[in-house]
Amino acid sequence: MKMIVGLGNPGKKYEDTRHNVGFMVINELNERFNGSFKVTKYNGEVSTIVHKGEKVLLVKPLTYMNESGQCIRQLADYYEIPTDDIVIVYDDLNLPVGQLRLRQKGSAGGHNGIKSTIQHLDTQDFKRVKVGITRPDDGNIINWVLGRFSKKEQPDVAISIKEAADALEMWLTADFIQAMNRYNQAAK
Repeated sequence: MKMIVGLGNPGKKYEDTRHNVGFMVINELNERFNGSFKVTKYNGEVSTIVHKGEKVLLVKPLTYMNESGQCIRQLADYYEIPTDDIVIVYDDLNLPVGQLRLRQKGSAGGHNGIKSTIQHLDTQDFKRVKVGITRPDDGNIINWVLGRFSKKEQPDVAISIKEAADALEMWLTADFIQAMNRYNQAAK
């Protein structure tokens, strides 16, 4: 069994914000596989899909960004999913809108959802798909990540969500290194 987790904040207020691009990628995958989300006792919305005979959990933690690791750890423990079979999808200020970066491990890079995940999984060695949201000109990070994409950015965001979902499907079919080679090189 594998688990793909999109980071974001729950509720209408945060829908379609930059910080919720992880949720958007999970929603795209869920639509492709005709999944159905259910709220679990582990503070997450989970859709169980089957890809080539293997179960895959698509997860949107409902703990808010800063506590994402709680949900991730509880689900990983309950389903006995090793860290090597987990991918976290999240927004990255250091990448331009529309660009992806896949990594096999790394630091939190200032991202609170990843800090929480590292803390709860007790390792930095988990796969990541970073989706670019670019850095704000005025330096106001909080308003930026909780804001929505501009009309000009929306086409690039839509492409990056599709490509992130494509990369995750490639991971499920082949392996993460192949997905890294293809989608890191495809970055704009």
